[in-house]
Amino acid sequence: MDGIGSIILMAVLGVVGLVVLIFLAMFARYAKLWLRAFVTRAQIGPLNLVLMSLRKINPQVIVDARIMAVQAGLTSIPTRAMEAHYLAGGNVHRVVRALIAADRAKIELDWDTAAAIDLAGRDVLEAVQTSVDPKVIDCPDPRRHGRDTLDGVAKDGIQLKARARVTVRTNLKQLIGGATEETIIARVGEGIVSAIGSCESHKDVLAQPALIADTVLRKGLDSQTAFEIVSIDIADIDVGQNVGARLQADQAEADVRVARARAEERRALAVAREQEMRALTVENEAKVVLAEAEVPLAMAEGIRAGRLRATNRTV
Repeated sequence: MDGIGSIILMAVLGVVGLVVLIFLAMFARYAKLWLRAFVTRAQIGPLNLVLMSLRKINPQVIVDARIMAVQAGLTSIPTRAMEAHYLAGGNVHRVVRALIAADRAKIELDWDTAAAIDLAGRDVLEAVQTSVDPKVIDCPDPRRHGRDTLDGVAKDGIQLKARARVTVRTNLKQLIGGATEETIIARVGEGIVSAIGSCESHKDVLAQPALIADTVLRKGLDSQTAFEIVSIDIADIDVGQNVGARLQADQAEADVRVARARAEERRALAVAREQEMRALTVENEAKVVLAEAEVPLAMAEGIRAGRLRATNRTV
């Protein structure tokens, strides 16, 4: 029994020793990484580094992100959350940098929201940067829509060609599920065209282009979008065609064509009626000729029947 116990003890010690050797070999691979985490107070132990490797997680990424967060004062972000985000296919570095930027700018943003934005395919760092430093969107954008101006017609019939610049900042609360820049451009374009169309005269717009911007801004066009409109500025406005006069001329020409068509219709009806009357006249003349041809026959028949007598008068 003592011999068997000794064999079992030696086997157990051998297994433990093998496990320890394997652990030490793996730890040696991450010794420098653990030392970095230790001196920067990232609080990532050697066992965690080995387990990350076994879970197919790159320890370098997690340690770097954890060090950035701790050095920036964001100690509340758990390492397990970073690991879960890495396994979900997210960009841990970008999320941590976004949280640091938001914290410096006094913008309310937590890890769950930032991670959800990143996993949704949005650039969370760019979103935070846009919240701090608003971006300017051209409306319309020639690179996207192939148009240089927004064309509207005032009530006096004069066409105006406008270009606007929209300053927006990211609305982090609506970034997930919110509409993109395309919606902002479309709404602002529709608002500018509508505002021009509601003006009595194009001169009012030329005198105060800001009236259009103020009218559009009051409509709340950033509702349900990922952005908040800061300002709308009319960059340029030009006078186009006299659409009202052109439409009137086109209408007059159309009326002339309609009148000509109606006159031609009446002339064709008159010609047709004349031909009908001529045909009717010829038909009646033929009936008269037939009637005259029957008179001699009727007289001869009367003489033969004794109903008519020939009378000779001597003068």
